[in-house]
Amino acid sequence: MTTSTFQLKGEYIAICDLLKLEGVADSGGQGKSMVAEGLVSVDGQIERRKTAKIRAGQVVQAFEYTIQVVAA
Repeated sequence: MTTSTFQLKGEYIAICDLLKLEGVADSGGQGKSMVAEGLVSVDGQIERRKTAKIRAGQVVQAFEYTIQVVAA
C-alpha cells in the first residue's frame, strides 16, 4: 500500500488530474477511465464522476494507492 500526501494549492483539483499528478494514472484520460470503471474511491465511497472536485481533507484511493489531500 502506497500512501502519499498531496498539497492542494487552490480550492479543489479534478480527480482525474490528481490521479495523473500522483502517478496513479499515466494520463488524465486514463484517470477518467479508472473513475468511470468504479476503480477509485473518495472518503471510502466509489466515485464515478470523472471530474469530481477533490478538496483538502479528502482521501482518494485507487488500487494500492492512498492519497491524502491537504491544504498547502
